Amino acid sequence: MSAISIGQAVVLGAVEGVTEFLPVSSTGHLKIAEGLMGIPVDDKTVVGFSAVIQVGAIAAALVYFGKDIVRIVGAWFRGLRNREERYHHDYKFAWWVIYATIPIVVVGLAAKPLIEGPLASLWVVAGSLIIGSGVMWAADQMGRHKRGEDDTSLKDAMWVGCSQILALLFPGFSRSGATMSTALILDLERVAATRLSFFLGIPALTGAGVYELKDAVGSGAAVAPLAIGTVVSFAVAYASISWLLKFVAKHSFNSFVIYRILVGALLFGLLGMGVLS
Repeated sequence: MSAISIGQAVVLGAVEGVTEFLPVSSTGHLKIAEGLMGIPVDDKTVVGFSAVIQVGAIAAALVYFGKDIVRIVGAWFRGLRNREERYHHDYKFAWWVIYATIPIVVVGLAAKPLIEGPLASLWVVAGSLIIGSGVMWAADQMGRHKRGEDDTSLKDAMWVGCSQILALLFPGFSRSGATMSTALILDLERVAATRLSFFLGIPALTGAGVYELKDAVGSGAAVAPLAIGTVVSFAVAYASISWLLKFVAKHSFNSFVIYRILVGALLFGLLGMGVLS
């Protein structure tokens, strides 16, 4: 890949790994990092590179929550064969994840020209970062943080799943930010909100990554930067997930709110000065 060196691949892999699951917008951070390093953000191979290294972060989530995923999928298969198993929460939850993923798939396919066109603007990313910060702050204040993971319902899953559409249409809003905020409004405690965000995000992110992978691989990308960026993304994302779950157990989302506002303001500044376009 002529557009990205191995050193730059390491930096971008780290940025992707840190920001993919934190409620701060990985899209915005990648574009800022690419712009500051002089990488053409709209180059086909650069877009392909971003799609591939995202798979590394998704793989980290699959590994981190591997035991939970195996338990839930196992309960789903047992429920398909045994009627008595269908009363188990894990069996129901598996169906809820499937149902809650359908809206974002439908919107993603139907609105693809819009998503890849006007809504791909970095001005939209900057504005969405700041507006999303207000939503996250309000959700954290409104939520009563009294419901645990076992208290979730189909309605919760559908609301949280549908909220992913906000990040799809308005990059910068952040998928994690949208889903966590929605879960908080539904009175889930912060750890439960964060875990629900992960479980509902894994199918959508995995599907998107696989869908974009074929185009990314065929875009002229060199193997070494792709491999290194993906490995770095995986390692950093795994550590990021672990840190996030520990952080939200003891802290509010205010730190993310302030950080998002600062990044949004920085992005507006870079765009205004012509550093990014």
